[in-house]
Amino acid sequence: MKIKPFRGIRPPKELVELVSSRPYDVLNSAEARAEAAGNEKSLYHIIKPEINFEPGTDEHDPRVYQAAVEQFAKFRKEGWLVQDAEEKYYVYAQTIMADNPLSGGKQKTQYGLVVGAWVDDYLEGRIKKHELTRKDKEEDRMKHVRVLNANMEPVFFAYPHRDDLDAIIADVTKGAPEYDFVAAPEGFRHTFWVINDKQTIAKITEIFAQIPAMYIADGHHRSAAAAGVGAERKKTPTPKTDVRPEYEFFLAVCFPDNQLNIIDYNRVVKDLNGLTEEEFLEKLKEDFEISEYRNIEISTDCKEVRPKALHNFSLYMGGKWYSLTAKEGRYNDADPIGVLDVTISSNLILDKILGIKDLRSDKRIDFVGGIRGLGELKRRVDSGEMKMALALYPVTMQQIIDIADSGNIMPPKTTWFEPKLRSGLVVHSLEN
Repeated sequence: MKIKPFRGIRPPKELVELVSSRPYDVLNSAEARAEAAGNEKSLYHIIKPEINFEPGTDEHDPRVYQAAVEQFAKFRKEGWLVQDAEEKYYVYAQTIMADNPLSGGKQKTQYGLVVGAWVDDYLEGRIKKHELTRKDKEEDRMKHVRVLNANMEPVFFAYPHRDDLDAIIADVTKGAPEYDFVAAPEGFRHTFWVINDKQTIAKITEIFAQIPAMYIADGHHRSAAAAGVGAERKKTPTPKTDVRPEYEFFLAVCFPDNQLNIIDYNRVVKDLNGLTEEEFLEKLKEDFEISEYRNIEISTDCKEVRPKALHNFSLYMGGKWYSLTAKEGRYNDADPIGVLDVTISSNLILDKILGIKDLRSDKRIDFVGGIRGLGELKRRVDSGEMKMALALYPVTMQQIIDIADSGNIMPPKTTWFEPKLRSGLVVHSLEN
């Protein structure tokens, strides 16, 4: 993999909590407006620039993109974002605190390297994807990159873990961090170090050159957009120089694959396709071993009924939780797609019994990230909004790698990575 250090554009220490934000695509315009209320330094003014207009303003209005340009210029003029004088790499650590339900009662930290990733590695398939992208979403982010001449938000990559990189990161993180804070509303800790030593920077570049591939964990649209703009720029003749143009690289945080935390991505369905609950359960018996959870104390987050292993599902319907285990022969563990529980549930439950054939477009189904807990599934069924909920066992990083390496694409709504990257810790300019 070809990577490079870059002159990051970053907030001063004392402003980082005011500037940083959640990623643009995890909240809507109203939520961004509420989080940025009273804070002119919030990055939402640049990455969700529609909040600078009246509610209801189309986020694709040309005035909105122009507002992003004006806000970025303002942030730099006011000193809320300042560019480093020299090219650096950075270490970005995310910590799930021990009291967080995702932690399992034990604090967990993952350490990523913030780098400039090479556009050609994406275009030529060495940066591998496992999801489809939508052209309209790609074009929106491409417009954003074009007008700002910068990658405002990083993409989230995984690489095959290496002891030599682990050792470098361990050494860097012995020093005092540049930033260290717990972000609201998620409650995750974000810690950030600047790598100034030129020998260390050169060593990181050298080690990455030995890595054959990286994998997009989160940020498929941002990756496609950044690479698309880079490819556009490469078509424009420029003066010859020994230095590669900065637009040939884009902002990425790269984590070792053995540190990442993937959580479940669950389903809720509005109806049973004309079946009674008893008829639905009877049809399930053809492909699943079914048992009802009885005589257990169900907590608020319903952790007692969480799926226990691959091919085990938890069903909530009619005020009861059921355990479903797919029968032998109903799945193919030798197939990187066939082994997935999203494939099994889609084929044997959603399609075969409920008639839901297209997860991307069918309005009878919705998806709930595991960050909300299984209690959210119960709530949506108990409220009458949904008829049943299905909880899935999380996919593994190895399953994602197997699918990406085979050139396949995961079914929709399969992976949910937490914590999400915090935006605004560092920005990458496309100007040399």
